[in-house]
Amino acid sequence: MKQAGQGISIVMGLGMILLITILISFQLGRYPIPPKELFGILFSKVFPIEQFWADRLEIVLINIRLPRILLACLVGCCLSAAGAAYQGVFQNPMASPDILGASAGAAFGAALAILNHTSSTLIALSAFSFSLLTVAIVYFISKRAKGKNILGLILAGIMVSSLFSAGTSFIKLVADPNDQLPAITYWLMGSLSGAKLSDITFAIIPMAIGLTPLLLLRWRLNILTLGDDEAKTIGVNAKQIRLLVIICATFVTAASVSVSGMIGWVGLVIPHLTRKLVGNNYTILMPASMLLGAIFLLIVDNFSRNLLTTEIPLGILTAFIGAPFFIYLITRKGESY
Repeated sequence: MKQAGQGISIVMGLGMILLITILISFQLGRYPIPPKELFGILFSKVFPIEQFWADRLEIVLINIRLPRILLACLVGCCLSAAGAAYQGVFQNPMASPDILGASAGAAFGAALAILNHTSSTLIALSAFSFSLLTVAIVYFISKRAKGKNILGLILAGIMVSSLFSAGTSFIKLVADPNDQLPAITYWLMGSLSGAKLSDITFAIIPMAIGLTPLLLLRWRLNILTLGDDEAKTIGVNAKQIRLLVIICATFVTAASVSVSGMIGWVGLVIPHLTRKLVGNNYTILMPASMLLGAIFLLIVDNFSRNLLTTEIPLGILTAFIGAPFFIYLITRKGESY
C-alpha cells in the first residue's frame, strides 16, 4: 500500500510537471505568449471575451505553437506507452516501438508518398497504413514459424524491417535529389516543425484506440511478465492478451510516426527511467511512462526549435540524449538486464 501510494504521488507529480512544462513551452520562441494572453485566447474560443491581445499572438498560438506542443506531448506519450508495453509483452528490456517493424513500414510509406508528390495528409496516411501493414505481415509470418511465438515475432520483425528499409533506400536512390530526396531525408530524421491541428485530428483517434486498452489492461501486463504458464494458472489467456497489447501498441506507434517521422529512443529509454521512479508494477508504470514520455519529448522539442537558428530534427536530439543515458543505465553498478 505504501509503495502504491508513493507511485500515485509520483504520477500526480509528473502530471503537474507536464502542465508546467506546457506553460513554459508557450513562452519559448521568437514570439513568446504570456500566460494572460494565452488563457485569454483559449477561453475566447469558448466564452465571449473582449480581445486584449495582438492578432499576431493568436495566429502564432492557434496555427503554430499549440499544435506543436500538443503533438509533442501526444507522440512522446504514445511512444513511451508502446515501449513499456512491448517490453512487458516480450519480457525483453531492449524492446522498443519499432521492434515489429512499425517504424520501418511507416518510413517506406512516407517515402513512397513523397516520391509520388502527394500532400502532407496523404503522406501521413501512407505512413500509417504501411506501418500497420508491416506489423500484420510480421504477425502472419510468425504464426507460421516454428518454435516459440515470441522469438518468431522478434525474428520476423527484424527480417521484415530489413526488407522495408531496403525499399526505403531504393526510393531514396531513385528520388529527385533536388526536391524529393531532401524531403524524404528530413522526414526520416523526425520533426514537428510543420505540425498542424489537422495532424492532431488525424492521429488522435488511433492514439486513443490504442492507449485506452493499454491503460485498462495494464495490470494484466504484470501477469504477462511472469510467463504463459503462470498466466494460465490464474485464468489469463496470455496469447489473447499479448495479441491485443501488440495491436494497441502498434496503433499508437503507427499514429505517432505517421505525423512526426522517425523519432527513436523515446520508447526504449523512458520506460527504463520510469522503472527507476515507480518500479515494475504496470498499474503505475504505464501512466507514469506516458506522462514522462510527454514531458521528455516536449522538452527535447523546445531545444529543437530554440537551441540554434536552424531547427534540429528531433531524431538527432533524442539519439544524442537517449544513447548516452541508456549506456549509463545498463552500466550502473548493481544493474542487470
